[in-house]
Amino acid sequence: MGPNELYKRRHYGTPQSVMLLLTNYLVFGISTALFATDKTINWFFWVCVGALVVHNFFNIRKDREEYNRFRIIAYVVSILLMAVMFVLFRLKA
Repeated sequence: MGPNELYKRRHYGTPQSVMLLLTNYLVFGISTALFATDKTINWFFWVCVGALVVHNFFNIRKDREEYNRFRIIAYVVSILLMAVMFVLFRLKA
């Protein structure tokens, strides 16, 4: 393996869609655990969810060419799983 082949190999890092899913779960999980596990839901939880929606909108819009059919299905399933996570956290309260 010469130096020419070595420099042609590229690693582009973690895809933006995976980073978006991780960010969604971290922000949603932490904000749910902190602000939505009491008998009432704190108003700051809705601010966090709104900021997450805006972040998702602009991130998907910026990297639109990266989202193929598989990644769109994974994104929709992750949103559904976050809703289930919210219900489970609320039942614990």
